[in-house]
Order: sequence, then structure tokens, then C-alpha cells
Amino acid sequence: MTEADPSAVAQATPEGEAAPLFDRRMLEALVCPVTHGPLHYDAERQELVSRAAHLAFPIRGGIPIMLLSEAREVD
Repeated sequence: MTEADPSAVAQATPEGEAAPLFDRRMLEALVCPVTHGPLHYDAERQELVSRAAHLAFPIRGGIPIMLLSEAREVD
């Protein structure tokens, strides 16, 4: 059995199961596809937020979906 990565974050699904882990170290490599600026991780909503672009990109199954068509607008 492998040791858990402390930078990885799991969330419970509505069914009570653990969702796949999102590795926070990915934030070092990912940037907003619109502004090329930094993204901020919202663990509660499982999103990566670009404050400059006012967009939130979903994380599904532990994988960030960095498509504009999948993003939602935020204030």
C-alpha cells in the first residue's frame, strides 16, 4: 500500500463515496486559459478559479476541465 500524498485533496460525492484526488501541485503548472494568470483552488466547489477572468473551471474525477465552454462566471 502506498502512502497518501499530503498535497492531494479528496471530496465526498453526494453518494458519500470519496471522489478521486486532486493534486494541489497541479496548480503550479496550470494557468487560466484566458489570462494566463494564476488559478485558486476552491475545495468546497471542486473548481479552479481565475479571479482575473472571473471564471471557475470544474474539477471532475480529479481532473481539471480547462475549457471555456465548461467554465462558469463568478463575481
